[in-house]
Amino acid sequence: MASKGLKGIKTVRELEVAGKVVFLRLDLNVPLEDGKISDETRIKASIPTIQYLMEKGAKIVMCSHLGRPKHAEDRQFSLEPVAKRLTEILSLQGPAEVILWEDVASDGVKALLQNMKKNQLVLLENVRFAEGETKDSEQLAQVWASYSDVYVNDAFGASHRAHASIHALPILMKEKAIGFLIEKEVTVLDGLLENPKRPYLAVLGGAKVSDKIAVIEKFLDIVDGFVIGGAMAYTFLKAQGHAVGKSLVETDKLNYARQMIERIEARNKSLLLPVDHVATTSISDTASARVTADVNIGDNELGVDIGPKTMRAYTIALSEAATVFWNGPMGVFETPEFSKGTFAIAKALAESKGEKIVGGGDSAAAAEASGYADKMTHISTGGGASLEYLQGDKLPGLEILRAKIRS
Repeated sequence: MASKGLKGIKTVRELEVAGKVVFLRLDLNVPLEDGKISDETRIKASIPTIQYLMEKGAKIVMCSHLGRPKHAEDRQFSLEPVAKRLTEILSLQGPAEVILWEDVASDGVKALLQNMKKNQLVLLENVRFAEGETKDSEQLAQVWASYSDVYVNDAFGASHRAHASIHALPILMKEKAIGFLIEKEVTVLDGLLENPKRPYLAVLGGAKVSDKIAVIEKFLDIVDGFVIGGAMAYTFLKAQGHAVGKSLVETDKLNYARQMIERIEARNKSLLLPVDHVATTSISDTASARVTADVNIGDNELGVDIGPKTMRAYTIALSEAATVFWNGPMGVFETPEFSKGTFAIAKALAESKGEKIVGGGDSAAAAEASGYADKMTHISTGGGASLEYLQGDKLPGLEILRAKIRS
């Protein structure tokens, strides 16, 4: 068992931060459209830890990545819009100013910190503008450590990466902890693994079975049933002998899918697969889209969403569940004509009285797009990190904070 939860990891509440410089690693990796933030979920999720540190009198240097810039000249990945939005949100509670510091890898922040006024905060420019970030550079970490007294990681969505701001820096810091967001994420995800309320269903979608194998294996003896949608469903359906046309199928995973169906049945657990589909001749051709009469898809078609019969069956199952974990859309939800299945899942969860946990990434985006995000018990900011945590992988950003506990 890789996960030890929060055992041996301090939270920000346990640190003395008054008058100290706190290096705060956040996940402010928000989507930008024409330079404007299109979803500020991750920004809002960071606010409680920032405000707590401000109230405790800390000097705060914030750090985050945004996108995957190739070099510092990739200005479309600048955190400038994020700095402005942070200033606006923090100012709702009182005067606040977020200063964007351009040179991520310089120690020039020292002078700025000496003259910083109360309620001023520093946000380093996109940390991936520094070449050493993704290389877990100790040299880069030493620059940050030179002006920091305390390290706090609240970037759950980046904690599965052994990068300099996540891994190399806390090695150098004596005082280190997690923020409130990571604390909540780990507590919620642990609840999915330990004593969940039943019946407990895992709703899995997205493109590939291979992306979900480790999670399926982990959940096989935990959940009471699986609800499968998205392109990964076609691999299962083909494994059962159904016609799936040109739908995406992982042919090298057909044997695995057959074995998985047998193992689920042997454990007397439920497995719901689509019984009808929205099919079309190509993803770009919405005009040819039709609902299939049954589970089979025409030779010249591919499935792009679950059909109405499937939606009804899934909705009934979810209405009876006490705990649901959802990861992966039911179809190509970014195209409005192919979004009904995914949004039906979101609606069913919204109307459910059970615990409903959304596993980040595309699922989080789908929940937001559906308009039902505020009805979910928890939407993970993690995406890949939440899946890796649930499947039992050690997250470098957490393990490096964990005190060595003698048994």
